[in-house]
Amino acid sequence: MNAPEWLKPGVYGAVIGAVFVGVVGFTWGGWVTGGTANDRAMAMSQGDVVASMVPVCLEMAQSDPARAEKLETIRAASTYQRRDALMEVGWATVPGTDAPNRDIAQACLAALDVDALPERPESAVDEG
Repeated sequence: MNAPEWLKPGVYGAVIGAVFVGVVGFTWGGWVTGGTANDRAMAMSQGDVVASMVPVCLEMAQSDPARAEKLETIRAASTYQRRDALMEVGWATVPGTDAPNRDIAQACLAALDVDALPERPESAVDEG
């Protein structure tokens, strides 16, 4: 079989062009594999879940009758142990689950700003 003389350089050009487009697409073009896309989607959804649960944690902290004692427990813990202390008092346990969530505890701790919060006396509780 006699192939035309232009076929061999044309095939080489197509292969080299495909490799070039692939390299440029994955390095500069923003292309990702399915696994990377899945990992990014999972990280984004986890962040959104944590952000949506922070108001629940803050509400649990506001409505807790033993709030002053629990805040004192959190304040007494060292800075790097405050997340664990918040998890122990139960404010990072989302309703419907059995265990506290570390990411929610960290976000809730940042939103609470326990060092700036004044202690609320029991007589200041709004009863309705």
